[in-house]
Amino acid sequence: MIIQPKIRGFICTTSHPDGCAAHVQEQIDYVKSQGPLANGPKSVLVIGASAGYGLASRIVPAFGSGAKTLGLFFEKPGSEKRPGSAGWYNTAAFEKAATAEGLFAKSLNGDAFSHELKAQAIEIIQNEMGGKVDLVVYSLASPRRTDPDTGEVYKSVLKTTGGDYTNKTLNTDKGEVEEVTIGAATEEEIAHTIKVMGGDDWELWINALSEANVLADGVKTVAYSYIGPELTWPIYTDGTIGQAKKDVEAACARIQSKLSEDLNGSAFVSVNKALVTQASSAIPVVPLYISVLYKEMKARGTHEGCIEQMQRLFAERLYAETIEVDDQGRIRVDDWEMTEEIQTAVATAWEKVSTQTIEELTDFAGYQEEFLKLFGFGLDGVDYTADTDPAISPPSLDTL
Repeated sequence: MIIQPKIRGFICTTSHPDGCAAHVQEQIDYVKSQGPLANGPKSVLVIGASAGYGLASRIVPAFGSGAKTLGLFFEKPGSEKRPGSAGWYNTAAFEKAATAEGLFAKSLNGDAFSHELKAQAIEIIQNEMGGKVDLVVYSLASPRRTDPDTGEVYKSVLKTTGGDYTNKTLNTDKGEVEEVTIGAATEEEIAHTIKVMGGDDWELWINALSEANVLADGVKTVAYSYIGPELTWPIYTDGTIGQAKKDVEAACARIQSKLSEDLNGSAFVSVNKALVTQASSAIPVVPLYISVLYKEMKARGTHEGCIEQMQRLFAERLYAETIEVDDQGRIRVDDWEMTEEIQTAVATAWEKVSTQTIEELTDFAGYQEEFLKLFGFGLDGVDYTADTDPAISPPSLDTL
């Protein structure tokens, strides 16, 4: 099958297995170039492991410290008639590369919110990973969640919590700057978003793993968040997503208390940089902000992608002799993004940016390039005119 990108809004409905493999290999090569990860983890569970920060969080410990990894996600397999999702192909490439270097790599495809997947993960840890994990990464991104006990389905929304909000946004299909108005969420919508994107499931995972006695002494766990500049706060930090992230921080405090008391362990929220991901592409205002940000950070040589961010998180924060945190106990690897110099430059450009000045004031071309790479397109060395097999699978899931 010859696979080409088909873009609809903020989603690419196709993905290229060879391109995804090339993208994963780029990230592996970067981690290897940084040398061994001193004192890194040896047995890692990544919940939400197939793309973006979650995938990078699997690559860094595997190829940086030789860790065994178990990755969980909900992805679509390919078939002879149609390509699978990018996350499916990312995982196939990761597992193949890890296995070639003698690294344990296994994956589970299903509903990570369910009791069933938690039980399956615990069984693999007990029987195939030496009985314990020393790092749990929670990087799950989902638009909905089914409560594992009641069966009730919750759906998240991207809305404000304080009235209508109007600002500039980027129509990525047309390459035009437009005005967008985001409405306010109801109390029920806020509650549902917290149920989906908050800390409840992270806490359920840690409790289940703890009760099964599969957490190592000194275990660490980390979940990811974002703060960003004031211009994005109404839709992000002060919006429904932000309310969910506050819930993640509250859960982190409870998990920290539990792990420190029981296992000399620790829990962290890591605030990461704004990047082109499948999730961020869906948030109004944010794609335009990212396009401006990329230009300013690239000009100063401080731009990072997911893999550079996670390499720095692991090497300079989580596994450093002293773990640096802010006044609220959060790890900050958005520090280069949030410098006064960068944010002043972004704010100045934001006031002037329009459809006519996109090329001058933004790196929209870089945004588009990164977006396509998420789905395996635009990678050097890949022949996109050649037939490719869309039915490939991760070795540990090749019976699905």
